Amino acid sequence: MRKRIFGRRLKRDRNQRKALFRSLMGSLVLYGKIKTTEAKAKSIKGELEKMVTLAKNKGEDARNLLVSRLANERVAERIISEIAPKFATRPGGYIRIVKMGPRLKDGARMVLMSWVEEVLPISFRVPKRKNLKLNTENIKQKTENSKKIKTRQKAKSSKK
Repeated sequence: MRKRIFGRRLKRDRNQRKALFRSLMGSLVLYGKIKTTEAKAKSIKGELEKMVTLAKNKGEDARNLLVSRLANERVAERIISEIAPKFATRPGGYIRIVKMGPRLKDGARMVLMSWVEEVLPISFRVPKRKNLKLNTENIKQKTENSKKIKTRQKAKSSKK
């Protein structure tokens, strides 16, 4: 019997569970919705709602606590600046879990986990590379080197 045991094990040790939950919570905050198993969704729902309530009540003072729990500054910043203000008037129940049916391979119950209010996914833009200006001397050296290589190749092919 499992008396007075809190939480789910999910066939992982403590550190693996902690990393899994951090990753799932970070994905939900950044992308707005995630597809996962029902057990994992129910495991992180309470913790994530507590974090949103903390950010909503304490505001900027909650930053250090959120960063320590999530180990990601970008996720903590998004909770404080975008998600918590959307739920300012709501007393709780920030996350929705919608059942989707079993997964084909192993039959695990899959769910779609999303925010009750619409939270748009964050865009991950890669900065454009700056065009490097080449000196005319570098260009001359490269052309000379390529000419030397071509002459060597011609000499080797003519010897055969």
